[in-house]
Amino acid sequence: MNDADLLRYSRHILLPEVDLDGQEKLLKAKVAIIGLGGLGSPVALYLAASGIGEITLVDGDLVDLGNLQRQIIHTEADLTHNKVDSAARALLQINSTLKIIPVTQRIKGDALDALVTAVDAVVDCTDNFETRLEINRACVQGRKPLISGAAIRLEGQLLTVDPKVPDSPCYQCLYGKDALAQQDCATTGVIAPLVGVIGSLLALETLRVLLGIAQGHTGQLTTFDGRTNRWHQFRFKKRSDCPICAVPSAP
Repeated sequence: MNDADLLRYSRHILLPEVDLDGQEKLLKAKVAIIGLGGLGSPVALYLAASGIGEITLVDGDLVDLGNLQRQIIHTEADLTHNKVDSAARALLQINSTLKIIPVTQRIKGDALDALVTAVDAVVDCTDNFETRLEINRACVQGRKPLISGAAIRLEGQLLTVDPKVPDSPCYQCLYGKDALAQQDCATTGVIAPLVGVIGSLLALETLRVLLGIAQGHTGQLTTFDGRTNRWHQFRFKKRSDCPICAVPSAP
């Protein structure tokens, strides 16, 4: 780190959980953020500000007026622009040393597998369960940590999948086949600050995983009720019949 880095990240360096070595880890880290909407906005902003060295931004959508109620990384000037391009401009204004890998289309299959292989962690900020299940598959098979969040109405949730933790359950262990029947905020609505609450938690969880200070972070669903401002945590186990993580993956 140079003198500018020492000044920029001084509040991190003061923390014993981070220190100089930890900040060096963050500066060398590569993270993929899939989905640059309500959740992806605060995740991207905080990870860029925290000093993540390389961020791959993935989203095939354009910014529209209905996004601006909650997707704080975009502005009125970004309407009709690709969300990846809009987000990249905002992030580089915060941290000009950040390396951004833009992916302006939805990816799956081999392309998704290649993306997962190239990064240290994946943050799933998408809004449909089919995509979430595909990202889960790629991360389990690629043995990369997955930090996944969701927000709808006044309810939010977060879970972490870490295939390197023995007996760690995956996203599909929790939801199974019922996942595809779930709803999204486009049809049911979402209160604006909720995505900021869950998005900030996703960013924090990503930093904890990258720094190696996360403990007991797998097999746990964290939920937030915005009506009462209450948090809850639920434990769940790896399913022996899970079609994703019960299948032996490559070492």
